Amino acid sequence: MARRPVEPARPSDVLEEYDENEPTGVELDPEDDSATVVSPYDPRLIRVDPKVYSVRQVIDMIDDQELDLAPDFQRRRVWRVRQKSLLIESILLRIPLPAFYFSADAEGRLQVVDGVQRLSTIYEFVRDRNLPLDHLEYLGDELQGKTYNDIEGTIWSRRILNTQISANVIDPQTPVAVKFDIFRRINTGGSPLNSQEIRHCMSKDRSRQFLRDLCDTAAFRETMGSSIIDHVRMVDRELALRFTAFKLIGDIANFKRYGSMDEFLTEINQLLDNSHEVTARQLRTLADGFVRAMENARLLFGQHAFRKWPEGYGYLYPINRALFDVWSVALSDISPDRLERMKGPLVDGARSLMTNDGDFISAISTGTSSPQKIITRFDRVLDLVRECEND
Repeated sequence: MARRPVEPARPSDVLEEYDENEPTGVELDPEDDSATVVSPYDPRLIRVDPKVYSVRQVIDMIDDQELDLAPDFQRRRVWRVRQKSLLIESILLRIPLPAFYFSADAEGRLQVVDGVQRLSTIYEFVRDRNLPLDHLEYLGDELQGKTYNDIEGTIWSRRILNTQISANVIDPQTPVAVKFDIFRRINTGGSPLNSQEIRHCMSKDRSRQFLRDLCDTAAFRETMGSSIIDHVRMVDRELALRFTAFKLIGDIANFKRYGSMDEFLTEINQLLDNSHEVTARQLRTLADGFVRAMENARLLFGQHAFRKWPEGYGYLYPINRALFDVWSVALSDISPDRLERMKGPLVDGARSLMTNDGDFISAISTGTSSPQKIITRFDRVLDLVRECEND
């Protein structure tokens, strides 16, 4: 008896991260538990020390690059002038600020884990001096419309600079996986960071620059479309990291040694920051493969690149992370000439997998971060590529 095709969810049934009414967004896996801790760590590994700094100290530390505000970390939900002004007013009224969280590295430098918006606002007001206070609730008569230039040398500027802030500093000896979980647990604000945003706050300039450069390539921008580029939640950086991670892991079965997708991506992100682990030459090779994969995906699938595209369906589905993982890796080492010869059978085979293979459909739809689902989709696609190459 012929196997009945499995009908995939229509786009209207798919959850998306960016805009649920925008079918070119990014598909979410509602059962993906990658943010959970699979293997609880030894609580004795947690080292967090409370410290107190003055605002003057913090500003000097930012100037001296001893405190990293993650300068590339931009989100569209940045504070408006009113929110910034109310924070400055709170400081002037001597209202204590909530505690900050910093992470220390082996060289003694600090990264801001929780409190980026608050510190960025303070730094903007005091150093950039282009923030006029507005919508003040108590000090409007005295300070409405004024910048730091207008209050410098007065009791107001001294009150700001002498304000003491409390910070919990995570010791550099704390393992990366433990740090990530601490960040996740303390990340309970109104717009909590997602996993990639946390990784960005934890990382150094080397990996940030590398992932940014991948996402800035014309090949990536043209293939992925406007909804992914400069994504508000850093989904573009996560996709670039996922490609890098699955290229570096080698045998896909090695994924089994990681407790979760987050643990896997976080460890690879740390490796990218270490030139002894991933050399400059390896980065160039990865970048070349990434560009080739994007160009090949566009050549092969057109606007349906990295999206579900089952037989008989013309809908434009959201970008699918699981498909991005496997197809970006599978297409990264194929020349355009070879791909052109394989194009017809490869597209037909890919669409058949998304229509008739229940295990593959499951591997790109639910619980996609489980080792078995990852192995399944990589095995299916890589086998398909080999078959088309040999025909």
